[in-house]
Amino acid sequence: MATGIGGKTADEALDSLIDMTTDIAPIDAAEYQSRIAKAQVYMQANDIGALYLNAGTNMTYFTGMQWYPSERLVGAILPAAGEVVYIAPTFEIDSLNERKITAGDIVGWQEHESPYALFACLLERIDKAGGNKIALDESTAFFMVDGFNKALSNTRFINGSEVTAHCRMYKSAAEIALIQRAMDMTLAVHKATASMLCEGITTSEVEAFINRAHQKVGSSGSFFCIVLFDQATSYPHGVKDPQVLQADDLVLIDTGCRLHGYLSDITRTYCYGQATDKQKAIWESEKRAQIAAFEAAKIGSTCGDVDAAARLSLEQDALGPDYQLPGLPHRTGHGIGMDIHEWPYLVKDNPQQLAKGMCFSNEPMIVVPGEFGVRLEDHFYMTDTGPRWFTKPCKSIEDPFG
Repeated sequence: MATGIGGKTADEALDSLIDMTTDIAPIDAAEYQSRIAKAQVYMQANDIGALYLNAGTNMTYFTGMQWYPSERLVGAILPAAGEVVYIAPTFEIDSLNERKITAGDIVGWQEHESPYALFACLLERIDKAGGNKIALDESTAFFMVDGFNKALSNTRFINGSEVTAHCRMYKSAAEIALIQRAMDMTLAVHKATASMLCEGITTSEVEAFINRAHQKVGSSGSFFCIVLFDQATSYPHGVKDPQVLQADDLVLIDTGCRLHGYLSDITRTYCYGQATDKQKAIWESEKRAQIAAFEAAKIGSTCGDVDAAARLSLEQDALGPDYQLPGLPHRTGHGIGMDIHEWPYLVKDNPQQLAKGMCFSNEPMIVVPGEFGVRLEDHFYMTDTGPRWFTKPCKSIEDPFG
């Protein structure tokens, strides 16, 4: 049996965990103001008069206001100059006022009224600083975009990601600290989970334990959870039916949690018992590819360069090439922050240059069709001097947690 795998009961494993959130603070009001200011500088330089933020991640990122997207338009107008203006159904205004962190009027619309007509009126009142284009949050549902277009048929709308990605892909020190703590929490959960595995346990039971473990370390539970045994590990995002753990099965667990709006995402693959020589060789190829990607992540290099480094490493081990299997069937990594997948992406030919503050997953998974898969996923962030791990990569298949 690999070191740290099995040997504890679920209760013993839970008892090894403690609340890890008591000394970490959420994003403060001053940082929300600095995000708005950065967006406005960009908007004024690029002829963008306003940015519509739909309820969800982008509105929370810029204002701190937490609300859910639905068929009723709730959002905010971030003008090129001046304060944010919120839009909401009138009956929700009191609830939004309770959640308001960033100053700005909340203007209501009644159920029989058009929120798009209200949006058009508000655009006339705000300071667009001479900008002619209106950016719409890239996550806005089509029916809302259609409503905006009909209410403002002569307006030039653009994809809001031009502004949102410009701001969100570069993490501040406070954001990196939150991601770091969330990663630390999930790594502790991974270790506890590995220690309570036993023959006959189901993937559903392991998922339930991971949710409880994330609660024990201070989160509301798992943000997501994938647990795979044996051949199911060859499916990157899982299979529909639960599996039962048997001796010498490979185990792949991919999970994360949310802390003050920021996410973790870590994958570990190891053997419950004795790995075969082929499994050991593929595991080592996976680790080499992960390290190759990390070493290629230099300030000024491109996201495509990082993906290429991982694929070259795999090709040297007779895997691939490109997306061919056995090999890596998807991109090497994704950005992370308030969304589990966000800009930038470590994908072939992506010309986006790496810069300080960018955060990435590093997960060049190897799939051997019909047999097994190995994914080792750790994240890194860019500093002035290069990449830095949030969590250290696995030591070995025999001692995955070192």
